[in-house]
This record gives sequence, structure tokens and C-alpha cells, in this order.
Amino acid sequence: MRSFKVLTFGCQMNERDSEMISGVLAAEGFYKTEDEEEADLILLNTCSIREKAEQKFYSEVGRLKKLKEKKPSLIIAVSGCIAQQEGEKVLRRAPHVDIVFGNQNTRELPGMLKARNGGKTAMTVFPADYQHASLPAHRENSLNAFVNIMYGCDNFCSYCVVPFVRGREKSRRPGDIVDEVSRLARGGLREVTLLGQNVNSYGRGLDEGGGTGFPKLLQMLDAVEGVERIRFVTSHPKDLSDELISAMAALPKVCESIHLPMQSASDRILASMNRRYTFSEYMEKLTKLKEAMPDITLSTDIIVGFPGETEADYQETITALADIRYDGIFSFKYSKRPNTKALSLPGHIPEEVKAARLDHVISMQNAITLEKNIARVGKVEEVLVEGPDKSGSGDRMSGKSRGGKIVNFCGSLSLVGSMVKVRITEGKKHSLSGSLYNGDLDCKKL
Repeated sequence: MRSFKVLTFGCQMNERDSEMISGVLAAEGFYKTEDEEEADLILLNTCSIREKAEQKFYSEVGRLKKLKEKKPSLIIAVSGCIAQQEGEKVLRRAPHVDIVFGNQNTRELPGMLKARNGGKTAMTVFPADYQHASLPAHRENSLNAFVNIMYGCDNFCSYCVVPFVRGREKSRRPGDIVDEVSRLARGGLREVTLLGQNVNSYGRGLDEGGGTGFPKLLQMLDAVEGVERIRFVTSHPKDLSDELISAMAALPKVCESIHLPMQSASDRILASMNRRYTFSEYMEKLTKLKEAMPDITLSTDIIVGFPGETEADYQETITALADIRYDGIFSFKYSKRPNTKALSLPGHIPEEVKAARLDHVISMQNAITLEKNIARVGKVEEVLVEGPDKSGSGDRMSGKSRGGKIVNFCGSLSLVGSMVKVRITEGKKHSLSGSLYNGDLDCKKL
């Protein structure tokens, strides 16, 4: 038996990849540890979506050099988007790294370890059948699970490296997805989050499954016994169809929550980003979502300081944030990324301007999120209880509402895994607090 530790950077897709990496290693007789001193293999699953994430990785891998010097037998492996993007360059920049492998080469890891013989290995190919590969996974949480429904992206937004580091769009067979979710449900799964760079385009080019699109896939998963909730990320606005909106509203297990990246409210900037929708088209989709599901929870992505973004462009985004009033946003400064068209665009914005714009967006949205959470006081939320809250007091539990909001309340460990009703008594910036609800009465505090 040998031990391994996985350090994960980046998005839910990377978290899911780390689960599969852990599963593949466990199948080879490795066991997981959180102790770096104990580990025989340390694997860094990386993100390259922003320059800061790449810098963080190289800082972390640099820190491990001292550990490698102290323990020469330690194997350091790098996977994920930076591995796919840089390949052998990682080995040259960090010579103490032993193995580099791309997003779609996880099943080759055992062979790379066995064939190493003290040498160094880099593998960054895109296997044609990767989307149909069945890999074991090691999941820490049996209540919630990420399930890939597709890989890669065909959109080529001018700022984004995803098509270069995750390949072109490929969908999994619907039957394989349903089988995976069914197995998880038999093991105690209550909530599944479907993953894809653009889940709305699921099924394109997939001959098997009778032309199953995303709305049809949701219908199939809604029928899986044991699953209580279905979520998904991420949706591209240009592919958000009326059929999908109707399915979200009609299917009882699909949560009234959507992450719909806007990026900018300026049509000029959206065109430069190659987003392939206008702001008015985006707003038309939001209007339909709200009409179909009045209590829907909305979140988005915002990029500030994109090349050529004027103060007027930026103010259009600020106005949109004030009008739409998202429940939450993920906001970023534009970051130069290799291979992307945005690198060659004129009008790159000074860092201090980007930083000031981002600070203002964050401050503005924090106030909106707090106001929206306070507005939920008095409402009764259905909460999937996931475990003790961060206070660790033992008499406070935490879970998520159907809208994806964190809800903390007084309760016991016996409630973990169950659905409870909670009356909201306080709205905070990042969470809600409440009391267990039974009919017209609040349960007494334990």
C-alpha cells in the first residue's frame, strides 16, 4: 500500500476530475492521506483559467521542492488544465516534478507510475473515446455528487482557454449518465449537480440516445428513484432554450436555480468576447426564467477590464447588476491567457483600473446579496441537511435550500441527509439562519 494526496485548484470540473484520479489510484492499491509528510505521491490538479491561478500553482509546486529534497522517493505529479496547456514545459520549469498528464489522461496514470523507473513523463493527448470511459471515483460526500454529462467546449470565447485545455465538445451517452446517477442514488445520493462547460448544448453530435438533448436528459434523471434534487452548471445564454426553461419549471426535482454567465452588459464588449448574444437577448432569457419560476435564484459571471472596455461599457454592466439584482456573482479582472484571441486585441486596460472596477463590482454585489438574503426572512425554505455548520458547536446544522443558499439552524446530527423545513430568521452576506419549522410553530432551540 502506498499513500497519495491530491491538491485541487479551480472549478467543479476539476473537483470531479480529482475524484476520478483518487478512484483510479485507490483501485491500484493506494490510500488517501492529508499528511504531506506521509504521502508517497502528491498530485496537483491545476487550473489555468486565470493568470493568478497559474501563479498559485507554481508557488505551490515550488514549496514542495523542499519536501522532495528531504524525501527523494516522493513522486510529484501535475494534472489538469496547466498540465494540458504546458506539457513538458512544466518539467523544465519545475525539474522536481516527475509526471505531467492532461485532463483526459487519468486512466493512463497507473501505467505512467509503473513505467517511470526514475524517469519523467508527460502525456497530454485527447483520446477520441474519453467521454465514454468509465473510471472509478472516490467521493468524500455520499449526499451530493458531481456528474459529468459532457466534456470540452466549442464556443471559443476570445478570453477563454477551455477549448485548448479540455478539447472540443463531446457528450456522454444518456444511458451511461442515468446508470451512474442511479448507482449513486442506491448509495445514498440525494442531490446531483450535472457538469459541462455548456450543458445547454448537451447531445449535439451524439448519435446514440435518439438525439437526446439537455431537457430530455433532465426528464430522464428526474425519474431516477432516490434523487431529490438536480442542479447543473454551466449554461451558455445563447443556447438557453424555451424547452429547457419549461423543463426546469415542470420537473419537480430540478432546482429553481441557474448560473447564467453574462460577462458584460455592453454589446460591443460581448461581440469582442465572441459571446454570440446581445444584452437584450440575455435579458429576454432572464425574463422568461423569472416568469416561469418567480422565486428562481440567479447567479452570473462578470469580467471587468476586458481589452477595449471604456468607462461607458463598464457603467452598462454596473447598471445591469443594479437592475437584475443577482443572488450572487463570480467576478474577475480580465486575465491574459495563451492561445486566446483577446491577447491580440487593442486597448488592454491598466491593472489599477481593472482592480478599481472589480472592487466596485464586488462591493456593490455584496450589498445586493445581503439585501436579498434579508428579504428571505420569514420565508420557509426546504433544506437538505448536509452536516454541522462551521461553528462546530454540535447543535447547529447546515444545508442548502433549493435555491442553493446555505442555511444554518439549530438541530441534531440525526437530521443529516434529510429534507427539513426551516423558517428564515436572519439574512447574512453569505448565508441564512433559521429555526426548524413544523406547521405553524418553530421548534424550540436544542
